[in-house]
Amino acid sequence: MVFINFISTAKFDTMRDYMFVFRTDYNAIPERTAEAAAAMTQRWMDWIGGIAAQGKLTDRGNRLENTGSVVKGKNVVTNGPYAEIKESIGGYTIVKANSYDEAIEMAKGCPIFSQGGNVEVREVSIL
Repeated sequence: MVFINFISTAKFDTMRDYMFVFRTDYNAIPERTAEAAAAMTQRWMDWIGGIAAQGKLTDRGNRLENTGSVVKGKNVVTNGPYAEIKESIGGYTIVKANSYDEAIEMAKGCPIFSQGGNVEVREVSIL
């Protein structure tokens, strides 16, 4: 009996955390009406809610402001993120998945694609 319980516990332990990093060129998104913005927010909530309903949402994440600084060695600080790059990171979410491929499948439903954006999928390495 103990061996069987160990096997079922080991299966649960195979789930890993994956971070979805959302990128898009926010300057290229046309102005939206309040109704269109609310509809897009609802699409995001529905997508995240679907992941949560499966018990696979680790951290819903947050939006990131499009302003910031980059700190480099020798105390060099520049305006960032990077002005020469059109895309910027707009936010993140952390999910649980049994495999990298499963995480990619979850990411394919992201509403950011309708805004010309993309999702970077990265496994989180626990320290």
